[in-house]
Amino acid sequence: MTKAIPTKAKTKTPAKAKAKAPAKAKPKQGDILLQMRNIHIKGKSDESWIDIINGIDLDLYRGEVLGLIGESGAGKSTLGLAAMGFCRDGCKITDGSISFDGMDLMQMDKSSLRELRGKRIAYVAQSAAASFNPAHKLLDQFCEAPLVHDVMSRNDASQYAIDLYDRMNLPSPETFGLRYPHEVSGGQLQRAMTAMALSCRPDLIIFDEPTTALDVTTQIEVLAAIKDIVKEFNTAAIYISHDLAVVAQMADRIKVLLKGDEVEQAPTEIMLKKPSQEYTKSLWAVREHTRKEQPAVKNQTPVISIKSVTAGYHSSVDVLRDVSFDIHKRRTVAVVGESGSGKSTTARVVTGLLPPRMGSIEFQGETLPAQYQSRSREQLRHIQMIYQMADTALNPKLRIRDLIARPAKMYLGLTGKALDDRVRDLLHMIEMEPDQFIDRLPSELSGGQKQRIGIARAIAAEPTVIICDEVTSALDQLVAEGILKLLDRLQSELDLSYMFITHDLATVRAIADEVVVMKDGDVVEQGIKSKMFKPPHHPYTELLLGSVPEMDSKWLDRLLDSRGKDNLGDAAIAKMNKKS
Repeated sequence: MTKAIPTKAKTKTPAKAKAKAPAKAKPKQGDILLQMRNIHIKGKSDESWIDIINGIDLDLYRGEVLGLIGESGAGKSTLGLAAMGFCRDGCKITDGSISFDGMDLMQMDKSSLRELRGKRIAYVAQSAAASFNPAHKLLDQFCEAPLVHDVMSRNDASQYAIDLYDRMNLPSPETFGLRYPHEVSGGQLQRAMTAMALSCRPDLIIFDEPTTALDVTTQIEVLAAIKDIVKEFNTAAIYISHDLAVVAQMADRIKVLLKGDEVEQAPTEIMLKKPSQEYTKSLWAVREHTRKEQPAVKNQTPVISIKSVTAGYHSSVDVLRDVSFDIHKRRTVAVVGESGSGKSTTARVVTGLLPPRMGSIEFQGETLPAQYQSRSREQLRHIQMIYQMADTALNPKLRIRDLIARPAKMYLGLTGKALDDRVRDLLHMIEMEPDQFIDRLPSELSGGQKQRIGIARAIAAEPTVIICDEVTSALDQLVAEGILKLLDRLQSELDLSYMFITHDLATVRAIADEVVVMKDGDVVEQGIKSKMFKPPHHPYTELLLGSVPEMDSKWLDRLLDSRGKDNLGDAAIAKMNKKS
């Protein structure tokens, strides 16, 4: 019998606690809402201005969802923000017209634009955690826009928030808003941000990569909530993403961008089946990289052995419970699971940042001290880490040469010309031209380039094991594929072993030799990749595999019908527990 997976209790909101949305005439679906013509946007680079958007047209109708896709630097977010009459610092709209419901946004003064934004046009950012004020409760932040725009009273706004939290399948809707942002999960915070965007019942919402960093089960809940709300309120939306399968579930039409130019545009079904341009076809073909199947390891001492580890952050709470698995030489072990499953906590135990309450970590057969302060410099050198968010992992004040040089100097004792030569060699290894990049700051690099610098910094210490913590989750699919190919090549050249933490099963297929599935601090299943992707599966593994979006515009609808729209992840787990 399969071990049951606990589900979280949910509190339904009593009918009397709900408030109706602010009264307004329901717009006629199909009318033109947003029209952008010949939009040109430039960004400042040093003392010159460079083109970001090159004469793009965009039409959006009431109740319609338009998907904007393309790789990093395509101009997706810049165009989406321009739909609000807004440009980031260092950018400017140099030509074109923007008409929203008959109003010329280019001619509006700042006061009129402020009145429009938040009330009739709302924005949902990629990183909810960075967008909420950490010092204020979620309910207070929800109520701010309705009060500022005089849409409803504080009491009515509070009741409306409870109603939307309930519609978004958030736990205990009546008290959910009393929490601070750090007290809820990433998926819950993303849904709370969508609810906040709906607080004034806007006519248009710009969704800017709202599910990029979420695990697959949480992503399903967020997508289902967004799709229901947009449909029910007849809200138009621009959905920006580099995840083509996700866009296919949400959009009525798709517009493809490349370096500020429109490549093509078509209804979603046509775009999926018969894209007309080669660039679009290349987007459809990403993630073709697959690591060659390696034979199972027998009678070999693991490079890293995690033995019966139990650990937590408070004296009475165990985040990990009896976790055990091995990592062998030149192999990649993918650790997968939803947010809160214990993946990153396991990494903290391996690196010595979190001493376990029970169990141990062995390196090449020898037990490591539990705390990193007690480990020797040589022991520390052998285990390095690459982080999810390169933006926050790289010191913004240090140039690339200094970022890469530091571990080479600290662990290998290199100085002078030898150190400079080593930095240049490392830049060549990560396929970045030294003379072009060595004196740049992190702010002068793209997301993919920053992640390559993170890789160079890790291998500068000449480690044996590298822990890759969600290193591709914030990257578009083309850039992510390049990072995976780079890691695969470096593994072969440098005899590296990887612990690869991810929630993206496409990444697991591409790079893993073995897979460890975690749920709520337990290892529920593990084995070689070929075995893990073939049934029968543990119920939770089955849930993960079934939650990966497919390149089929009806996939999400079929999934919602099969699982039920209420409490998707937990309901599915409970159903599987019953079967097992």
